[in-house]
Amino acid sequence: MGEHRGPDDAGGPRRAEDDTEQADTLFGLEDLSSGPVRSSGESPASPAGPLFRDSPAARRMLSVREIHAEPAAAASPRGREIIARFPGARIIDVDSHWRIPQLHGNAGNLERWVRIKSEVLVLGDKKTLATRPNGRSADWIAPGPANGCAMACAYCYVPRRKGYANPITVFTNIEAIIAHLARHVARQGPKREANQCDPKAWVYDIGENSDCSVDSLISGNVADLVNAFAHWPTAKASFATKFVNPDLLLLDPRGRTRIRFSVMPPEDSRLLDIRTSPVQERIAAAADFLECGYEVHFNLSPVVVRAGWEADWRLLLQHMDDVLPQAVKDQAAAEVIMLTHNRDLHELNLAWHPRAEDVLWRPDLQQAKRSENGSWNVRYRTPDKARAVDSLQRLIAAHAPWLRVRYAF
Repeated sequence: MGEHRGPDDAGGPRRAEDDTEQADTLFGLEDLSSGPVRSSGESPASPAGPLFRDSPAARRMLSVREIHAEPAAAASPRGREIIARFPGARIIDVDSHWRIPQLHGNAGNLERWVRIKSEVLVLGDKKTLATRPNGRSADWIAPGPANGCAMACAYCYVPRRKGYANPITVFTNIEAIIAHLARHVARQGPKREANQCDPKAWVYDIGENSDCSVDSLISGNVADLVNAFAHWPTAKASFATKFVNPDLLLLDPRGRTRIRFSVMPPEDSRLLDIRTSPVQERIAAAADFLECGYEVHFNLSPVVVRAGWEADWRLLLQHMDDVLPQAVKDQAAAEVIMLTHNRDLHELNLAWHPRAEDVLWRPDLQQAKRSENGSWNVRYRTPDKARAVDSLQRLIAAHAPWLRVRYAF
């Protein structure tokens, strides 16, 4: 989350590219398969038991009653798959997934903030396929398979883009997204120099504006992307998540997908991470995902400065050190991301979750800064932020010295 800038090193991404250039792909789209793949070389197969996405827990996360769909998206193979997943949902035709008057810009939706996330889906085509440089979490930000989230984290920047409601929008033209990425990966060739993103592979963040673990409850988009990257020896997919979806363990990532479990002290999470998996559950899942073939990293994010924050982070790091097996520790790395907030989001939160603003909105500690997209954000003042980052890094060195910090922002 937050702002994204390209790296300055010579081995960094060449430039932002849209989908207008042509190049040979590393494999044909006919080689892709959708859905669970149990082991290398095996065809998609049905799991031995029921899928998590059909469980009561998944239905509590997503009990879809309305699907707002662009006609072409609804008629596409992926669109038909999603509509079939929710047979009781009312289908509403819309001209554009970006402009739905009853959802976007309707202040009356604030009182239904969480309910809309659970009961409404939007289907659309991703019209602009562009991959842009990043250099922090990943080398590149890929065109994501979705926008929005069924979870309701109080600090999330994504809701600011669409107004007063931000349910998940699923992009049904997944074949076009993967074809774009295949061409982009092929154009890069092998990574010439190691950087903080990865020593060997070009890393593509596929979930900048959504949570891929939740998206997997809806469609095969994320499974298709994981399967695609498994075929690309010079690239890795990457996404951050606050939700443990066991269905992702049925895929075959072959080490080419990095999952980043976002963690924070449970006291913060209970207040701010609405509708997410408990932090202890995210940490406990790391070993299973590593064994399944994922690379597993952690996001220490967001770091919220409030009374007692250092003591609570110490307890969290001690817990991680106690419960994580050595295999996870040997390959783990972390991003430290300090809280960034926004006045518009502050006003929005006051209407549905004002208690969160007691710790998120701190004019005594924060300063305004214009982001790359032109909006005004607030973040901790430079000296206060520097002291907090230094304090957390000292806590990591003392209580989880195996946890390499890739960057702190």
